Parts: sequence; structure tokens; C-alpha cells
Amino acid sequence: MCRSIKTLRPPVLPEEATEEDIRAAALQYVRKVSGFRAPAAHNREVFDHAVEAIAAATAELLGGLEVRGAATQRAG
Repeated sequence: MCRSIKTLRPPVLPEEATEEDIRAAALQYVRKVSGFRAPAAHNREVFDHAVEAIAAATAELLGGLEVRGAATQRAG
């Protein structure tokens, strides 16, 4: 199962990205960069930490983006 990382910001994604969307993208990124679909037991902790850190950074990025010309403005 290999999914491409999709764009998660409006207007490409009609509504705001969910935590599930963000985590799936982070997991795919870590898999691609590490070369592991699932890490060995001795790498599980660092793998999972990377997924969580990237998911947090992605949520922060999406929360701070200003999308000009979007049909709806985010409440700030």
C-alpha cells in the first residue's frame, strides 16, 4: 500500500484537513525518507516520533497558511 502525499490545503482539499489526513501524510513521508514501510522493533520509537513531529509541523503549517482568493476565509 503506497499512497501519494496529497495537498492538504484549501482550495485543493475542499474542507480543512483532518488529523487523520495529516497523520497519513506524515506517515507516508517518514516511510519514503526512511525507506521502511514498517520499521524493525529497534527503530519503532524513532520512527513513531518522526511521524508525530512531522504531523505536528504539518498541522502548524496548515493552520498558519493564508490562502488568498479562497472562496471562504478561515476564522482567526
